[in-house]
Amino acid sequence: MGKGCLTASKYFLFLFNLVFFLLGAVILGFGLWLLLDNQSFVVFLNESTEVKVACYLLIGVGSFSMLLGFLGCLGAIYEIRCLLGLYFTCLLLILIAQVVAGALIYFQKEQLHEKLSTIVTKVLDNYPGNNSTAEQAWDFIQRNMECCGWTDRLDWNGNMVIVNSSHLLFPCSCQNVSQVSGNFSDSGFCEAQTPDWPVYDVGCAASVESWLLTNIGVILGICIGVAVIELLGMIFSICLCRNIHTEDYTKVPKY
Repeated sequence: MGKGCLTASKYFLFLFNLVFFLLGAVILGFGLWLLLDNQSFVVFLNESTEVKVACYLLIGVGSFSMLLGFLGCLGAIYEIRCLLGLYFTCLLLILIAQVVAGALIYFQKEQLHEKLSTIVTKVLDNYPGNNSTAEQAWDFIQRNMECCGWTDRLDWNGNMVIVNSSHLLFPCSCQNVSQVSGNFSDSGFCEAQTPDWPVYDVGCAASVESWLLTNIGVILGICIGVAVIELLGMIFSICLCRNIHTEDYTKVPKY
């Protein structure tokens, strides 16, 4: 009976580490996507050191999770106590780091919002309308989220192209498609016929917040799922480690 439980624990731990390895691969891929994809939604924030650091952290966490999952699989299948102990310790540190990071984000959300607002305002003021990578990303956000500016359309009043132009210009990606007819551009600047721009009234900050609130259940579900997998991995690893009395390193394949 004891041997059967030990075998079951071993293979359950292997399965959970396999899932952990795949989650690490997802995190790694997400970090690389944010860093390298020219069409990602954080391209317009690429001047921010914090955003770049966050991308590199995701890449590091994903890579470390993949390595940890591999070591956990190896320790479970070949019943190596030192690997299981190392796996438990690292998993505990990761769980603590996730809790601390979540708490910091929650208690400093106002500072993060202000920092993000400052970065976006700088992007809008310097938007030249030449279809650069950062501009394409911001145009994509405004067009698909049906918003204009960060707080509202007035955020564009500081743009130097609009201020210095002799025409009534407005950002084309803000254009409210329900108020225009015929062909229209979805990037750069368009000329308005009246001082009242035919644009969306809502700011992108409100649209992003609405998106987060709509998908908060999915986000929390993913976070809770990851935490449960980590806790189960810790439980199985410590149970397996306590029930392994002797280590047979001859089981480990030699390359």
